[in-house]
Amino acid sequence: MADGGSRSGADAEADDGPVYASAVEGRQYRGTWYCPLPYEDLERAPETDDYPDRGTGGTFRLAELPRVPRVRHVVGPSAIMLGASLGSGETLFWPGLIARHGWVIYWAFVVGVLTQFVVNTELQRWTLATGESVFRSYVRVNRAWPWVFLVAGLLSLGWPGWAAGAAQVAATATGLAGTTLLGLPAWKPFAVGLLLVVWLSYQVSSVAYNAVEALQIGLLFVAIAAALALAVVSGAVAEVGSLSSAVTGVGTLPPEMDVAVFLGGLAFAGAGGYLNLSQSLWAREKGYGMGNYQGRVRNPLTGDDPEPIRRDGFTFRPTPLHLRRWRGWWRVVQAEHLLTFVVGLLLVATVLMAVARRHAPGADANALDMWLGAIAPALGGLGALLVFLLLFVALFTTEYAIVESFVRNSADAVYEAFARDAGWDLSRLFWWLLTAFTVWGVVVILLFSAPLGSRGPFFLLVVGAALSGVMMWPYTVLTLLVNTRRLPEHLQPGWSRIVAMWWASGFYGYFSVLLIGQTATAAGADAFGTAVGVAGSAPGGYALWVGYALVQGYAVALSVGAKRAAAGTVAAER
Repeated sequence: MADGGSRSGADAEADDGPVYASAVEGRQYRGTWYCPLPYEDLERAPETDDYPDRGTGGTFRLAELPRVPRVRHVVGPSAIMLGASLGSGETLFWPGLIARHGWVIYWAFVVGVLTQFVVNTELQRWTLATGESVFRSYVRVNRAWPWVFLVAGLLSLGWPGWAAGAAQVAATATGLAGTTLLGLPAWKPFAVGLLLVVWLSYQVSSVAYNAVEALQIGLLFVAIAAALALAVVSGAVAEVGSLSSAVTGVGTLPPEMDVAVFLGGLAFAGAGGYLNLSQSLWAREKGYGMGNYQGRVRNPLTGDDPEPIRRDGFTFRPTPLHLRRWRGWWRVVQAEHLLTFVVGLLLVATVLMAVARRHAPGADANALDMWLGAIAPALGGLGALLVFLLLFVALFTTEYAIVESFVRNSADAVYEAFARDAGWDLSRLFWWLLTAFTVWGVVVILLFSAPLGSRGPFFLLVVGAALSGVMMWPYTVLTLLVNTRRLPEHLQPGWSRIVAMWWASGFYGYFSVLLIGQTATAAGADAFGTAVGVAGSAPGGYALWVGYALVQGYAVALSVGAKRAAAGTVAAER
């Protein structure tokens, strides 16, 4: 890790040319890298078609786009995102769905993962180009947007379901399930302890992100090794041959499929919901692109001076060299996410689905009970031990990532929408939110049985997952509009990516409307019922579908208009 300074020392030792960073320079990205610049002395970017549209914000400062490191030097953000996925889509939702319904719905998992790949990389585009977070880009559109996503994030992630789930696994593995500990159900003290471990882990590093990345990558190795070992021990490798049946089910859903659970599965075919927005912030912390010039969130308890995170970020002149570097950075960002997030998800989740389908076919219990009550006893011995280890590590890893993601997103959202103008320090705001969120999680766990009756930890997971799926619709649309309407031609997504974002917003929007209609019907508002094929919906349901069509049409029209308007407006400077 380097805290800043000139690149000349690294360049002198080994130079890979004007586009790609030397090996020495590239290694600076392991951990995080912040390179401070004399901000007030930098030239302001002209308000022309060559530079990002400032919207309601201030002007950008001109700086050099850093040279492009190798993929192996910048692995981190997507590894944390994969860790966030381990305890949701990979071990709970999708293995449970495949065990119950078979491989005919596997297509939806693959589609969900690939869709999130596009959305997650597009969430990094603005940060890569300007050094600003995705929340700052939303403020440049309207100051209300960060508050909208903050509230949605609290509703979807404010329930410590993964800590509760990991604690249930620990209680079962130690033979304490169904017993009391300190006067409470045994899983509750375990869950509280796990949240406290997460809080304490942030105190061991002066840069908050570094502690998260190191621990998450370590836990990932344990979880992946346990999953592969379980596939061999359980004999589930043979089940993978049944994947061919997935082809026949493309585009269809079993009639008995619960929309809330399915939407949760789509959201968590990956991390999902509020978690995905962290991809932008982790890219800035890591030092991707122009984010290299923005400060990092530091631990205020270490006494280090805070690093400035500028209100108005940076941009670069569209010279041939910078355009080559930009294309190099974009390839690296996509490769890091593809090789870490996508490949990791498809590999590990498919193995776990095979285990679940082989040893718990037709299971109608929730996923935690399926693993603990059916699969682990059926395997016994080493197999049961691997199940306990994998579930505990996966759920704890996800809870850790959720705490990190929620706190980092919320701190940045509050900071950009209000706290910056109020003179607050982002690092202190992060620390106080981390503490408050930990305390909140402890309170929810201790009072769990009162508001939710006899419902177990998995209920919290379904609630959070469904809300996450609904949340992904508006921010996918907003990100598409920011990246097409605010960025100049050479930084905009290409047509194939724009079409993919249309698909993503339509995909999440469609299932969100279905869920809203189903929820309304369950609450007694039958007039807002929605049908899968649209036809047959109630009058209010048709109104929901019309609103959905209007939003989609609006997004398509504006993005097409922005792309056409920008065509041919930027000529590379010499």
